[in-house]
Order: sequence, then C-alpha cells, then structure tokens
Amino acid sequence: MYATLRKIVEKDAGQLLLGVLFIVSLGVSFPRVYATDEVQYFSWVRSLWFDHDVDFANEYRTFAILNSKSGIAESLLLPNRIRPKTQLYGNIAPVGSALLWSPWFITADVLLRGVHALGFGQQIPADGYSWPYQRAVCYASAVYAYMGLLIVRRIAARWVSSWQSTVATIAFWLATPLVFYMTVQMPFAHANAFFVSALFVRAWIWHTEHPTRWQPWVAIGASLGGLFMVREQLILMAVLPLTSVALELIQTRMSFFSNIRVHLRNYAFFVGTLALVVSPQFIAYTAINGEPKPASEVSSKLNWCSPHAIDTLIDFDPTPEPMCNVPAEPVNIPAWSRGALVWSPILVFGIMGLVFFAIDFPAYGVPMIVAFVVQIWLNGAFGTTWHLSGAFGFRRYIECTPFFIVGGAYLLSKLKRRRARLTALSLVAFFILWNMGLIVNGTIFNGLTNVRRGLQWPALWQWQFSLPQRLWELGGTFFDRCRVLKNGC
Repeated sequence: MYATLRKIVEKDAGQLLLGVLFIVSLGVSFPRVYATDEVQYFSWVRSLWFDHDVDFANEYRTFAILNSKSGIAESLLLPNRIRPKTQLYGNIAPVGSALLWSPWFITADVLLRGVHALGFGQQIPADGYSWPYQRAVCYASAVYAYMGLLIVRRIAARWVSSWQSTVATIAFWLATPLVFYMTVQMPFAHANAFFVSALFVRAWIWHTEHPTRWQPWVAIGASLGGLFMVREQLILMAVLPLTSVALELIQTRMSFFSNIRVHLRNYAFFVGTLALVVSPQFIAYTAINGEPKPASEVSSKLNWCSPHAIDTLIDFDPTPEPMCNVPAEPVNIPAWSRGALVWSPILVFGIMGLVFFAIDFPAYGVPMIVAFVVQIWLNGAFGTTWHLSGAFGFRRYIECTPFFIVGGAYLLSKLKRRRARLTALSLVAFFILWNMGLIVNGTIFNGLTNVRRGLQWPALWQWQFSLPQRLWELGGTFFDRCRVLKNGC
C-alpha cells in the first residue's frame, strides 16, 4: 500500500494535494437547501421527478415552512410571482443545475426507497425534501466544481510547470468565493457553472489547436449550451471562440477563405449542437412562463450601457456612470464594500498574469481577456443588483476562474528567483487565510459582523484579526452546525 501511495505521489503530487484539500472541504461543508435562489434551483429537479410538472407551489411552501426565516414566502409566494399565461408561480432559475444534479438526486431516491423496503430508515421520508436529497445535490455541485479544478489545472500546465499550475489552482479556489459556493451555499449554480466553464475552455483550446476539425465545434456548442442552461448570462462566453475565429481570419486570411467550406461545415455543427442543447431551457420557459423567453424579473434588470462596470471590480464610487444617464439606485452601497477585487485581492494577480500571457500567447490570451471584459460589461449592466448585496463575495465572476488560474500560473512562471517565489507563496497563504476569515465571519459570526452585506471598513480589520481569539472563546461550540444550519438540525 505504501509503495502504491508513493507511486501516486511521484506521478502527480499536485492532483493528490487537490484531492486531499477537497475531501477536507467536504468535511466542513454545509450541504443543505435553504434560501430563495437555492430553492428555485432545487425545485426543478424535485418537481419534475416527484410531481412530473413545473408547479412549484408545493416546493416553495414546504421550504418556507422548513426555513421560516429565509424569506422564501415573502419572495417566492407573492401574487405577482404568478405567471398570467400559465397561472404558475415563477422560477427564474435555469434548468441546467437540475439536469446536472438529476443522476445524484435520482440515485438518492432509489437508494432511500431501497433502504425503506429493507425495513430501515423509516424516519427519513422519501419525499424529495429530506436530507439525503439535499445532500445529493450539494455534494454533486462540489464534485462537479472539483472536476473543473482538475480540468483547469491541466489546462494551465500546458504553459507552466505542474507545481505552478497546482499553486494557482489552489490559490484561486481557496482565496476567492468559489470555495464558499462549494462548501456553504452549495445548491447555488456557481459551482456547476464553473465546471461547465472549464469544459467550455477546454473545448475551445481543442479548436484552437485543430481549427479545421468539426469535433471541437461540437464540444464548444454543447458546453456553451450548458453554460446558458446553468446561468443564462454565460451565453456571452461565445465571444471566446468568436475572437479566435476573428484572430485566425486576420492572421491567415487566404488560408481561411481557401477552407471556407470546412469552416462553414464546422459552424453548422456548432449552431446545431448549441440549439439542441439549449432546447430544454426554452421548453422550460414555455412551460412555466407561457412563452419561450425568460421572465421579466431577469430582463428588467439590464441596462445595456453598463453603468456599474468598474464598480463590479473596484467600487470606489458606487454611483452610476454619468454617461449612462440613469438615476441613483435606491440601495445605498458604501464605497469599497462590494467590488470583486476588494473582496478577493488575489484576482489582481490573476488579471496581471493574464495580460502577460496574452502578450506571449495572443491566440489564447487575447480571447480570454475579451471574454472577461464582456463579463465585466454584463455584470455592470445589472443596474439594480450589480452589487449583489446579501451575497458572499462577487460571485458573478466565479465562471471566469479558468482565466484567473491560467493568468496566475503564468505570473508564477515569471518568477525566477527563489525569494520572489517564496514571497508569492506567502501572499497566496495570506489571501487564503483572509478569505477563510471572511467565510467564518460571514457564517459563524454573521450576527456580529454582517459581512455578507458588504465589507465594512475599518471594522473589517478588527473582525479579521480578532477572529482567532473569538474562535478560541467558542471552544467546542464552533463545531455546532446548528449555528450555521437553519434547517436539518
């Protein structure tokens, strides 16, 4: 056994380290379905499997009873949430997460019914709501995200060493909101979306290396469709392969046009695959809204001028950009409380590395930067909810994590001196500890710090640096999961 373990370590110690960290993270995770967004994602799989319909009234009411302080009744069971054309309660969550969860959810149901048939576990109802079902979807999200980490680590290792790609993967996992949505709010879509984003980037790299083959375009269409069905805004990731096509056209114009039939064939495969994959989402729209388009709750948020593009990164002045000619929002957002780079400073180094990467490898780096900029523009266009008040971190950039990991790994590869590498590792450790402190302050001590409502300076320094003392004072009660879990205790 020791010899086998030694061979595994020698073959890929970085992957083993990621595996160990992932198992540890599962041990401290909080697998439950609690708040409004989580309930909407979960309701798709529960209602389709148990009720064979998209009438979510029973799911919303049940979770409102289970989680009486979560605001579900006040948010999801209002009369204005009923769709006029179908008389059904609305659900703004796409169906992609439910499709990814379905094998896990169904397996949990089959196993639980099998245990009941053997005369055991009768106290656990096989109703789609009990803890086996909730844990099935939560752990599914975590596993998918872990697979995404492994995929992106291998992608980064194409240009840097194994240890550099491993360090970058760990850094942009544990020092950003990604770890939070893999361990605390697990039924959100972000862990699943990160996984599909990793598949999409891998498919795009496959095309970049084999521009005339049709198979990569099928993979790109399938993964892009998956991104749309997990989080609709991610359809704009299509700019990644489109930028590659534009660069190819500029650089090899004659060669491109000489193979125009091949390219048109490939684009036809892409469009056909994309249309096929996204079709369940439009069927879902029609079934619940009475028309094949999202609900107005989603579309009404957008202001295409993107008055808060910069604020989503650094909200030094959270008022709308004057050029967009929009009135100030009613929500009072303090400066330096919500920006992604404020919450997760390590992203600065990921972006810096991505710029260096684009200079040295423009065919790969330039499309990544363009895709990231498009997401900045889109996130700033959510005029009334750009700040994500009430959320932990700026979660809408989680799907750009593959870009940050590649950029961070490439920046590490630029460090030739031992002292510089040690400094970088020290910074990574600090950013990870800082993020872990934010998570603990935002969960265990949420009543004290209210950190999820925004970073509050300078009080945040005191919250963070006094955290070890407060944890010591908690003693064994720190492990009382009912301090965080509002249901299931």
